[in-house]
Amino acid sequence: MNRPASPVSPHEGEHLRVGDEYYVLASSLASRRRKHVLSHQDTFAVLDQSGDIPFALEEEVGLFFRGTRHLSQLELLAGGRPPFFLSSAVTADNLRAVANLTNNDVQEDGRFTSRSTLSIRRTTLLCGPQLLLRLVLHSFTLEPLAMRLELRLSADFADVFQVRGLARSRRGVYEPSCVDGGALCFGYRGLDGVRRLTRCEISGADVRWEGHQASLDLVFAPEEERVVEVAIACLNDEAPPPPRLGFTGAEAVREREHRLWQAELTTVHSADDGLNAIIAQALADIFMLTVAPEPDTPHATDRFVYAGIPWFATIFGRDALVTAREMLSFAPGLARSVLRTLASLQGTEVNAARDEEPGKIIHEARYGEMPATGEVPFGRYYGSLDATPLFCMLLGAYARVTNDLELVRDLWPNARAAVDWMERYGDRDGDGYLEYERRTEHGLANQGWKDSGDSIFHADSRLAEPPIAPVEVQGYRYAALVAMAELAEALEMDGAADWLAAAATLRQRINDDFWIEREGTYALALDHHKRPCEVVASNAGHLLFCGVPYAGRARLLGSRLLRADLFSGWGIRTLASGQPRYNPMSYHNGSIWPHDNALIAAGLRRYERVDGVLDVLTGLVEGSLHFEDRRLPELFCGFGRRRESAPVPYPVACRPQAWAAASVFLLLEASLGMELDAPRRRAVFRQPQLPSWLPWLEIRNLRIGDARVDLNVLRGKYGGSIEIARKEGDVDIVETR
Repeated sequence: MNRPASPVSPHEGEHLRVGDEYYVLASSLASRRRKHVLSHQDTFAVLDQSGDIPFALEEEVGLFFRGTRHLSQLELLAGGRPPFFLSSAVTADNLRAVANLTNNDVQEDGRFTSRSTLSIRRTTLLCGPQLLLRLVLHSFTLEPLAMRLELRLSADFADVFQVRGLARSRRGVYEPSCVDGGALCFGYRGLDGVRRLTRCEISGADVRWEGHQASLDLVFAPEEERVVEVAIACLNDEAPPPPRLGFTGAEAVREREHRLWQAELTTVHSADDGLNAIIAQALADIFMLTVAPEPDTPHATDRFVYAGIPWFATIFGRDALVTAREMLSFAPGLARSVLRTLASLQGTEVNAARDEEPGKIIHEARYGEMPATGEVPFGRYYGSLDATPLFCMLLGAYARVTNDLELVRDLWPNARAAVDWMERYGDRDGDGYLEYERRTEHGLANQGWKDSGDSIFHADSRLAEPPIAPVEVQGYRYAALVAMAELAEALEMDGAADWLAAAATLRQRINDDFWIEREGTYALALDHHKRPCEVVASNAGHLLFCGVPYAGRARLLGSRLLRADLFSGWGIRTLASGQPRYNPMSYHNGSIWPHDNALIAAGLRRYERVDGVLDVLTGLVEGSLHFEDRRLPELFCGFGRRRESAPVPYPVACRPQAWAAASVFLLLEASLGMELDAPRRRAVFRQPQLPSWLPWLEIRNLRIGDARVDLNVLRGKYGGSIEIARKEGDVDIVETR
């Protein structure tokens, strides 16, 4: 089989090669198409609103398994024409996409059938590496109805990096499609030697396969209802075949997983329906992006979280660590799984080809043909500077919230190895700062969270020369050292005093070397020559989260972050307007990232700038109400808020994206001044506040160690107040004013 040709020639601009090697190309067709996303384990599907996978090879639509698109077309026809679209939605739990369709006017074999005669309820579900489709077909005529249904399918087996826009000079071998046991099969053997198959079976009607098209000639009795099911399995040599559960069995599996997930959550309900919708969507998105370990293993209910769909549906160290911290007070099991998983993938050797060093926490790990062949370095890639200190920070925060010293003891060697990496490898020139410079020419040029090629630069717009020391990563290192000292004391280990002393020294140096007096903020980074990049950006706000600024500078920085050139009204921009390279439609130079805002808001709360916390929370919540499904995207454009305006979407943002979805929980934690202290068996609420539009909220199943409480938060004239609705276990609720 040859690679299918697109029936529409895409604009040549969508094939242009750009400077940043891993830039995501955007399709103008895709920007106009409403999409539904489903995901389970290592499989995800991007469908149009009717449930189809339209034949659009330059878009991210399709059925993907382990980094490969196993289905690039799945289109339903009724009477030779696309059905008439009525409505569609993804269910609130993100398990199913449901579309209501009907036949169009049909002239077929000398018969005329008017539209809206046949109801087609189309439900799509993923379960493991399978897409399951149920068609409930109901005739609403008083006479027999003949209708031909057709399914058109294609499988291009494109690697996700191809779909993103990377060109390939060679491909593997396509096998001729064939019908085997009544099922249509597509096959491809990649350059990595792995054979990948897509198998499509249809039940509930007689099927005639004609090339890549299934024809079902159906005759309905008057007002008859029939059910047709389609099962599409993604197979490869390296993964076990999925069990044949059928639609009902697969639905039961997914629903059970969802119930187990919900049972462990701390839930929030409020007086505001919009906020409730945002929280519900966020929880559903986090669940959709989580991956469960094998059943019947220790901690089998724990779930690791993937970064986002479609481009980052895999392990990302930084994203998972930040997401787990954002969710820590509400789903501590997520942090436990993230820490265990990343510890198991921690670097063990010096390997320049994947920027690996002993003790370093992984950046990303991918399946797929291009990572396996080395065409991209991301099969197992360590090119992030910040994941390693973030690992220590999360372990410390997790211990405070849960008092789970068993996990801390298990991971103590990994935490020590992370600290050793920071001292031996992360500090490349011995100056006390963490710096990055890629060791493989195909690695990421920038290795902080702003990792696009043009995101680190000087005030005259010149790109910084590596090795580069980003300001926020120095803050992470400071917080990691403090966390290690706390953990050492909890485990009664040596080293706490030394780590605290090192942290104090680092804190002073950051304040000396990065501070920009005239701007009231910290430099974006230090370059190869230790020259500060004197750019006003959001990165400095992460220092507040880490506790680096002294009180006076924290006040100045908080005010600077909330000025109109940074705070758009919807959120804090990554780069202040008026700075060189500012572009509100860019990826990192003027856009708004929810996770960035949540970390900054938590930092503002740390320094008692509660008004700023409420401004950020209000802006992001009100912005979310304008987005489809009340879903916060990975990022959105940084245009200023105007009367009767809405936030502007970013063209190729991931939706859902884990750390964006989780941001609302850290924002609520910051608003309430909530600090869970399991070792001391208490939950502290420091001057809790609710915004003016939120009279009350309820917190249910809040866990502090082995205790659980239900709380009501009420907004009063002088701030919020905490009311205990239920308490199980030995725990104190402390409220300060």
